[in-house]
Order: sequence, then structure tokens, then C-alpha cells
Amino acid sequence: MEHVLVIAEAGVNHNGSVDLAVRLVEEAANAGADVVKFQTGLTEKLISRYAQKADYQKITTSEMESQLEMCKKLEFSWDDHARVIKACRDNNIKFLSTPFDIDSLHFLTKKCGVDTIKIPSGEITNAPLLFEIGRLGKDVILSTGMSLLGEVEQALAILAYSYINDVVPKSVNECYESYSSKAGQSSLRKHVSLLHCTTEYPAPLEEVNLRCIDTLRNAFSLPVGYSDHTLGITIPIAAVARGATIIEKHFTLDRKMEGPDHKASLEPKELGLMLKSIRQVELAMGNGIKIPSESEKRNMAVARKSLVTTCNVKAGTVFTGDNLTVKRPGDGVSAIYYWDYLGKTATRDYYEDEIIRG
Repeated sequence: MEHVLVIAEAGVNHNGSVDLAVRLVEEAANAGADVVKFQTGLTEKLISRYAQKADYQKITTSEMESQLEMCKKLEFSWDDHARVIKACRDNNIKFLSTPFDIDSLHFLTKKCGVDTIKIPSGEITNAPLLFEIGRLGKDVILSTGMSLLGEVEQALAILAYSYINDVVPKSVNECYESYSSKAGQSSLRKHVSLLHCTTEYPAPLEEVNLRCIDTLRNAFSLPVGYSDHTLGITIPIAAVARGATIIEKHFTLDRKMEGPDHKASLEPKELGLMLKSIRQVELAMGNGIKIPSESEKRNMAVARKSLVTTCNVKAGTVFTGDNLTVKRPGDGVSAIYYWDYLGKTATRDYYEDEIIRG
């Protein structure tokens, strides 16, 4: 199995503090994650002042503040990003951030040198943002939480169109010709990975639906990973066994901290345990070719059985069920040939309990 890309999702668990963000970078690197991901957005461009909080946000943050006020406190300035990116370089871990608007996208790609764009589930219907991401020719990791299969296809159609066209389409329908084209499909295979996701914090186990990893892979012939919002580490590990090529998981320094995502996040030791388990599963997945392994070859003679006489057998005697049985070890004539030997004539003398070697 190829290396599973593990994204440690810091998100907004820095609570607006660059110092906490740097610590999150350090902990993600120590745990062995490939990538640490944050969020980049201009709050006023992301959220209407009339937007309500999600139910889980009402539980995990102050009831007195609006969604806009909550997110404004968690917003990083352009300069803040520079410190976080430096911390990533210093700790040898890749920096990634989700842009929620086109200005933030341009900042990440042109000022920060980000070459892969993670599109969150909530932006899968953001046609202008999808178009601009594709127009820039960037690699994409697209989360598909809350989506119908047709909505995933719509997003992919826009990306396919924008990878090979520079002119803004007049409608989504105009994108489907590019999506169906050889060039469009080639661009998607080159640039895009999908993530199955259940957008709830924490996600109930009965709503996870890991089989959708197969559904997405079969529908779009693209690499498919899993963005996890369940409690604990069991489900992302199971997703790797299901064939997920990317795992994204929220983590925090302390689940007791105030903020929208802390309670559904892993703490550093748990993140490290998840990484260790994923690497073990990754190693165990193998190549799918059913042949004896090297260690099995050494055990075959011990574990398998051979043809063995049950009594002294003289040359010329016919082998029957009375004088022939199967026993360990398996370094003689294989027990698979038991029936073939019944009725054959012994070509030499055999002692009782002797292995027949052909």
C-alpha cells in the first residue's frame, strides 16, 4: 500500500493565538503527521452578520456571541501566517490551510507558496472559489461532507472546466462538456483527491458510512481519503483498512479549552497513537497478491502434512486407507495427493510411521 497522507487538522484550535498555533505545529510534527492544516479567511467575506451558529458551536462557545464574532476572534492576519509557516519549516512538516474566499486563496498561493488547496465541505457549492482554484492549476483535496453524489460531480465539473479554460462559464451546465472531455478527466486525475466526510462535531458512528469511500472511488476514479470528525481513533484507522489514501483528523493541545472544535479533537498523545496505528495498518495492507510470504515459507513444512504409513509396508503392497494416513511434517508427498496414492503399489519397503517422499 502506498503511503497514507495524514493531515493533522489544527484548524482554529489555536484560539487566535500564534503561540498556540506554533505549539500545534510542533505537536503535529512530533506525532509524525505529514501535514498540519489551518484555516485562512476574512471573516466578513465568509459570514453574514445574520448567520446562526451550528448546534455544536452553541454548546462549545459563548451563547452571547454570533458566528461572525466567534470566527473573527479566530482569524489570523497575513503576518500571523508567516510565523506559522516558519514553524512548519523549522519542524519539517508541510503547511496547509483552507481558504474560504478568493482573496485568502490568492494570499496562500501567491504569498505563502501553498501548492495544494484543501476545499472544505462547506465550500463544495462555492462555484466562484472552485473556478479560481482550478484556474490557478493547483492540486486539490476536496471534502464531500453534506453532499449528494451529484453535487460532488458538479464541483468536479467546475474544476475540470477551470483547469482547461480561462473564461468564467455562464452556468454550471457549461462545465460538463469539459468534465466529460479527455483533457478534463486527465486534469482531475492529475490534480484532485476526494475526502469522504460526515460534517458533524462529533460525528455519530451510525452516520459515518465508511462504505462511501468505495462509492466515491467507483463513481469518479479518483483517490479517496477520509476526513474524520468522530471521537477517538478507531474510525480513521478503519478508513485506512478500507483503502483511504488520505486521513484528516482534528487535534488540539487540550480538549478542555474553549472553542468550537476542541471537544471533537484528539490530544497530542492520541494523535501520535493514531499515526502509529495507521502506519501499522498501512504496512499490513500489502499488495493483494495471494502468495506465501517469506515467513510462511519457513513454516510450511512444520504446519502442513505429508503422506505417512500406518504400519510396515512391503514393496509391492497396494496403498489403502488402512496403511496410509496424513501427518506432519509437510516435507514429503503432500497430503493433497492422498486419494491419488490409494490403489498405487509401494515401490519399496516402508517402516511404520514413515513419511513418503515420492
